[in-house]
Amino acid sequence: MAIFKGKKKPPADPVAIAQAQRAREETEVEAAFNKGITALRDFIAPSSIEYSGTHFQLGTRFARTYYVYGYPRQLSTGWLSSMVNIDEIIDLSIYIYPVESQVVLENLRKKVAQLEAGIMLDGEKGRVRDPGKQSAIMDAEEMRDKLQVGEERFFRFGFYFTVYGSSMDELEFVSHKIESILGQQLVYSKPASSQQEQGFNSTIPQFFDQLQIRRNMNTGAISTSFPFTSSELSQDNGILYGINMHNSGLVIFDRFTLENGNAVVFAKSGAGKSFTVKLEALRSMMMGTDIFIVDPENEYQRMCEAVGGAYIKLSLNSPTRINPFDLPQVIDTQDAEDALRSNLITLHGLLRLMMGGAVAQMSNTGGATVNPALSPEEEADLDAALIETYAKAGITNDPLTHGSIPPTINDLYETLLHMGNTGPNLAQRLRKYTSGTFAGIFSQPSNVSVNNPMVVFNIRDLEDELRPVAMYIVLNYIWNKTKADQKKRILIVDEAWQLMKYEDSANFLFSLAKRARKYNLGITTITQDVEDFMGSRLGRAIVANSSMQILLKQSTSAVDVLSNVFKLTSEEKKRLSQFPVGQGLFFAGQNHIHIQIAASTTETSLITTNPEQIRQIEQAGEILGGSGTIDVANRLSPGM
Repeated sequence: MAIFKGKKKPPADPVAIAQAQRAREETEVEAAFNKGITALRDFIAPSSIEYSGTHFQLGTRFARTYYVYGYPRQLSTGWLSSMVNIDEIIDLSIYIYPVESQVVLENLRKKVAQLEAGIMLDGEKGRVRDPGKQSAIMDAEEMRDKLQVGEERFFRFGFYFTVYGSSMDELEFVSHKIESILGQQLVYSKPASSQQEQGFNSTIPQFFDQLQIRRNMNTGAISTSFPFTSSELSQDNGILYGINMHNSGLVIFDRFTLENGNAVVFAKSGAGKSFTVKLEALRSMMMGTDIFIVDPENEYQRMCEAVGGAYIKLSLNSPTRINPFDLPQVIDTQDAEDALRSNLITLHGLLRLMMGGAVAQMSNTGGATVNPALSPEEEADLDAALIETYAKAGITNDPLTHGSIPPTINDLYETLLHMGNTGPNLAQRLRKYTSGTFAGIFSQPSNVSVNNPMVVFNIRDLEDELRPVAMYIVLNYIWNKTKADQKKRILIVDEAWQLMKYEDSANFLFSLAKRARKYNLGITTITQDVEDFMGSRLGRAIVANSSMQILLKQSTSAVDVLSNVFKLTSEEKKRLSQFPVGQGLFFAGQNHIHIQIAASTTETSLITTNPEQIRQIEQAGEILGGSGTIDVANRLSPGM
């Protein structure tokens, strides 16, 4: 008989059992229901994933994960910037694990003892002193001192990245590109062979280091690895463009330090493009740069007159004359020998523009076939007439004859009229520029002087048909003056879309953009018709030949066009259509920043195009101050 008996269990409650059963069933039903709900991970998950030894495939894209195993003795600040800013898709993960200083101190003590013992053994055996061991001891002792006083801390550092490509060839290309960028800084990486799954899991944002390949680093080295560094555009020499909105620093830059001094400025009407360009012109003058401006809307007159510049008004009623037959007085021997031939080529383009009309010369025709302005026979006759016209004036390919008085369009007209073949017909098409409606302005000897730090050519009062012709002739005149002496100059072409509408004038502007660097000339191209400009083959080529670009506020339709050209991020695309007046993206070579254009009160009074501001300034008499001009060197400074 048992002495102790177990406590008798109470009978099970049928109601409780039923409730528990029902709860389990509800849980199972809810779990089954949740499996059928489309969640966020279902949207972002690839259709398939397949791992291999050296890469893996996500849907239709290929990828490869790398780990970094080797670093130089010293890392420079921002060494990751070149990798972060590269125009490729990269997933990058950095894992930092703090290590107790006491543990590190003990390990360093042992390491120093080992190194010193090794040096002693080498000395006893008569071996040559190893500088590497001496350097290692010095580094270890320095680290021990800093750890002891809390100046430094120690960490375990893991750095992994995953690169992507639409094909294996592209993946190999991108992989080699990234390895080369890191290798240039003595940072060495390897693919995570047979660990691509663990590597991929380590680079996606789930904070799980499955590779666990780490390197010892101190605080200083860790700080240089911070991946998010703002671009800095500040030089010792240059002009102030504005404020860097990333870090509130000053954007002081010299455009002539880039591959070329060309720039393009794109913005919608009222976004501040003319203000920006005029501000650059004013400040560049203070640095000794001459300024040429083609002004189609009379926006630069107040600034030009205030600084004592030459304001040249071109119209059918003005006394100003520019002869397109003028030859440049070049210094370079080779250029002098080619001066006549070069001017003949330029005149061919000009005369096609004058004789052909807008219909036959549109450069952005959407792929439509257009008839040439001149037939091959007419081109040949025109070429012969041009050579004969110069010859009658005593000008040949011999540079010694280039000092003779050049002919004019009137002389060409007479030559065409009295020659055979298509000459008389060409003369008739040219007659409106010699004795017809457009006579005088471009058919007489030049009487323009450009010996001034700022020269503005105003073409506002010219008829629409004459504007592209006038811009072409003015640009050629400026180009000839530029080749005469290679002084630092900036040529501003406002409303450049008027030139881009015509094949010959667009070709001429592109030719200037390509050759300007040789003559120390920087060309600034301004337009608000971004889509038309970028839709032109030559427009895109001009942008490609401009090392500096300024993108101010754009229309929604223009943002997509510019995004494809400048490889903008989604955030930059969003901002580009929402920038306030005076803010935009500033591109200089490989760097670009968010900039706020900044001007002083005096500068604003000279360059603003806001009608209300202009009215207030004129009422207050602040522009000329009674003297008629402003001493730029004394009244303005780059820091104002």
